[in-house]
Amino acid sequence: MTPKKKLVIEAGRADGQYWQDLWNYRELLYFLAWRDIIVRYKQTVFGVLWALLRPFITMVVFTIVFGRLAKLDDISGVPYPILVCAAMLPWQFFANALQECSNSLIEDANLISKVYFPRLIIPMSSVIVSFIDFLISGAILLGLMAWYDYVPSWRILTLPLFIGVAFVAAIGGGLWLSALNVKYRDFRYVVPFIVQVGLYVSPVGFSSDIVPARWRLLYSINPMVGVIDGFRWAILGNASQVYWPGFLLSNGLAIFLLLWSIWYFRKTERTLADVI
Repeated sequence: MTPKKKLVIEAGRADGQYWQDLWNYRELLYFLAWRDIIVRYKQTVFGVLWALLRPFITMVVFTIVFGRLAKLDDISGVPYPILVCAAMLPWQFFANALQECSNSLIEDANLISKVYFPRLIIPMSSVIVSFIDFLISGAILLGLMAWYDYVPSWRILTLPLFIGVAFVAAIGGGLWLSALNVKYRDFRYVVPFIVQVGLYVSPVGFSSDIVPARWRLLYSINPMVGVIDGFRWAILGNASQVYWPGFLLSNGLAIFLLLWSIWYFRKTERTLADVI
């Protein structure tokens, strides 16, 4: 006869094997991400093209406002649309991840209140969906390079490293806002404001080099400064120089944000089902 399995209920056992449970529930992560992708583009006229239209239209606006009117198109020595697109892609990934993550727990409230699984899976699935949009949007950059006959240098091989840093910043900010939005519903109005302001205070429409030297380190407190500068360094080659003290500070803060957000999320996770 097959021996019967025993169910052991032990205090603190769930916390001890939390990260193992996160791996065991990886199929749920894939399912939630795939569900969100289908829902996002279901019954839409343009479908996946929306992932291309949003960054493309924003890039055109920035090219007209900052490039033509503000005369910033001759600073970098590379085609200005490529300069903007190299920054727009990671910024859109980060901004979309913040907005999707902030509402993810509330949208899946029924699932949270009925079934046990590591709640960390829900905001992480939102980041994956935003990353899919990021990969699709990469076609814009490839098209611009072909149009301007621009060939990147060997630095392009380091791009996956900076994509990883963008992931760290996106997950860190997303986890923190998702947990806050459950307890303080006002954050659903605050997040769009943060994204809107962040677009203009981040070096998307301009190069970080135009920031005065005495303010560069303070400016690098913004985690997206290091991410965007890293993308441009990898894509634009010698045309983009990195301010390494600020770059290290910005990326270090992104890592700190991720670790602190995981701690804060785990702290509030136990009461999510009651508060939500």
